[in-house]
Amino acid sequence: MDGELSELYHIAQGNQLAFDSFMDRHGPRLYHHAYGILGNREQAEEVVSDVFLEAWKQRAQLSRMQSIVAWLNTIVYRRAVSVRRRERRQQTAVPIDELADFFFPQIQPASPVDSLISAEDSRLLNEAISQLPPRCRHVFFLAKVEQMSYADIARMLDISEATVNYHVTYALSQLRRQLRRIV
Repeated sequence: MDGELSELYHIAQGNQLAFDSFMDRHGPRLYHHAYGILGNREQAEEVVSDVFLEAWKQRAQLSRMQSIVAWLNTIVYRRAVSVRRRERRQQTAVPIDELADFFFPQIQPASPVDSLISAEDSRLLNEAISQLPPRCRHVFFLAKVEQMSYADIARMLDISEATVNYHVTYALSQLRRQLRRIV
């Protein structure tokens, strides 16, 4: 224990060699912990690097901590879970920008004049939709175009149904406001 306190004291003073020894001792265990959560070597290495960067930033407080091992494990766990959440959100995200022209299919017009009006209305609507915030646009697309239930959207995006309702309500009010200015 005295050796660890001495090492932490030297780290607090900015001793890079002591910090290297600290990383060598804790690094493999932290890597395995992160890898167990992420299942990806590169991500696990990145998480451990971030944890050691945080430890270096907090070096003055390290010697005052009750359990340095528990602190390191907690940071690894939180960072790894954040990476998993970010990864899951990216996998479920639909590239809305690519789908902007497909929000509302054009209805076949009865006459050439109707086709001009329908094309213009569709363009204005798609333009108004493209001005919504990305997350709001995504939820609106799922609810109104894909006609998914609020519960399914909430489960898919890992948000509450109230949040889904908020996004749809906000999108509709913004679209109304935007289209009123035009018309």
